[in-house]
Amino acid sequence: MTTTAEHLRNTLDGRWRDCKNDMRRELSGEIFKPHYTPNTVIARTKVAEQMRIMAAHGAAEDGFSKESGGNGDVGAAVTRIEMLAMSDLSLMVKAGVQWGLFGGAIENLGTERHHQAYVRKLIDLDVLGCFAMTETGHGSDVQSIETTASYDPGTEEFVINSPTPSSRKDYIGGAAETARVAAVFAQLITGGTNHGVHCFVVPIRDDAGNDLPGVTTSDCHYKGGLPGVDNGRIMFDHVRVPRENLLNKYADVAADGTYSSLIENPNRRFFTMLGTLIRGRVTVGGSAGAAARVALDIATRYALQRKQFSAPGGDDEVLIMDYLVHQRRLFPLIAKSYALQFAQNELVAKCHELQTADNPDAEEQRELESRAAGLKAANTWHATSAIQEAREACGGAGYLADNRLIALKADTDVFTTFEGDNHVLTQLVAKELLTAYADDIKTMSPVEWVRFAANFAGERVLKRTAAETIMQTILDTRQDNEEEGSLFNRGTQVAMFEDREQYMLASVARRLQGKAKEMSAFDAFNSVQDHVLHVAQAHIDRIILEAFVAGIDTCADKQAREVLNLVCDLYALSVIEADKAWFVEHRFLSTERAKAVTRAINDRCRKLRPHAELLVEGFGIPEPLRYAEMLHPEVPPSEPGVIPQ
Repeated sequence: MTTTAEHLRNTLDGRWRDCKNDMRRELSGEIFKPHYTPNTVIARTKVAEQMRIMAAHGAAEDGFSKESGGNGDVGAAVTRIEMLAMSDLSLMVKAGVQWGLFGGAIENLGTERHHQAYVRKLIDLDVLGCFAMTETGHGSDVQSIETTASYDPGTEEFVINSPTPSSRKDYIGGAAETARVAAVFAQLITGGTNHGVHCFVVPIRDDAGNDLPGVTTSDCHYKGGLPGVDNGRIMFDHVRVPRENLLNKYADVAADGTYSSLIENPNRRFFTMLGTLIRGRVTVGGSAGAAARVALDIATRYALQRKQFSAPGGDDEVLIMDYLVHQRRLFPLIAKSYALQFAQNELVAKCHELQTADNPDAEEQRELESRAAGLKAANTWHATSAIQEAREACGGAGYLADNRLIALKADTDVFTTFEGDNHVLTQLVAKELLTAYADDIKTMSPVEWVRFAANFAGERVLKRTAAETIMQTILDTRQDNEEEGSLFNRGTQVAMFEDREQYMLASVARRLQGKAKEMSAFDAFNSVQDHVLHVAQAHIDRIILEAFVAGIDTCADKQAREVLNLVCDLYALSVIEADKAWFVEHRFLSTERAKAVTRAINDRCRKLRPHAELLVEGFGIPEPLRYAEMLHPEVPPSEPGVIPQ
């Protein structure tokens, strides 16, 4: 008979639940047991061993099309790498670089000749690669990277060069030791004309691990975390590669140096190429979410066994989870973890759908990029705050390496800035909103963009997610009275989220319109950046809530649904409370009703207290992967060798 916890887990796992269960079994083995060491040699060696075991079991084949030697299951590929975060974030990053970023560049930007030459070998780890995009001087602004790839028609070769100190490829996973080949992003130049950023396959080391002529690599050594990832730097001194090493799906160079592309506009071409690499951003967000769930699982279980102080008139000490303040610390974060996972499930499904389609719709692709950007930011910021709170909630015990939390904290810290700085990604979400998904937004100049946003954003019709029918039914049941009980009405909650987003979108458009008349386009946008980020956050919150509602609708078990509804209430009310000032300032909440929001959150925390262990059981984290020494008290002398349960 299926338990309530299993119903919760199955609902939260979504479409690729079978894949997740397979990964749970595989990762429960001794070789994948979480470990902590700041020693980079030990950590890197351990990850290399784990990668070989994964490759031998065909772990990477889902991420590549059947034509190039894989299984063509994009959703499963993303899911597998996300699940690695429960074991070791270093392993997740190394797998993501090898099979997601390097392999993804070959698969999505290359053509048959590249697939034949590299895909099978990189799946089997016979070719180890890295993804050389970021430079010392340019991270988020990829279009401005300085590495050049100048074509020499006399030898039919591209000359890869690092012309300035700031053009050094930096922080590149695998570049310090393991990578033999790099997918290098550089400005393609033919006949003196710069055609923008393109990707090239560039060998960087020989079989013995020595730098090839013209290539200089170096090691980033110790970082804030991820000791198992050999991040490094690469400089190129006029390194020559054959013309065929251009990944030429979207553009090509003939033997005589003639450049050609089916996408004439260089901006559209660039964003089309980068859009195919969206899987990395999706994976990073999902992995951060998985790490947060591990931390909250550990902290919750600790709170269910740790006692502190006795109640007045009583002799027994009180479990710290019985204190409302502790519930307020952990339950809203657990609720957000549930919400984000439902949103991540929808994102992975959409990514799978578009990346396995013969002719993906351009507008849907842009929406996917915006959604991936928003959820990556939401997931990684959530991981940072949730893991920190989990650490603090465990006191001094949480600071011990044996209890996992400090490693999770250190390893996920960089997630807020790699695969896109979160503030830049949030602006990307706002830009899509403000332009109403205009077909040509990527090709507009800043002046055209501001003009379009000012004229049309206020008229935009809110686009709902896949849960549109469910959402409309819920909105039809909304309760708009001032009674406290209506705050638990889902229609009222959804309406508050939608109204906030719509109001903000229209008001920022009006501000842009006014500013554009008196200052430059850049200054106009810069002057409302705080507003822009806020509207993007409102949009992301609404998308997450809709996904939660749709997720509950898929749960067949009555008791599990009741628990999920309480959790959804807590998520929605917590978002409202966090932005309470805006709701009050704009008269969406009266001061009395604003106080009722806090009372409502306390109510949901109390109702969820009996389900505390059930909630983290729903995360489905195997015991070996959430093992923390503090959850297993010292063995009593009379029972040697027995760990109390």
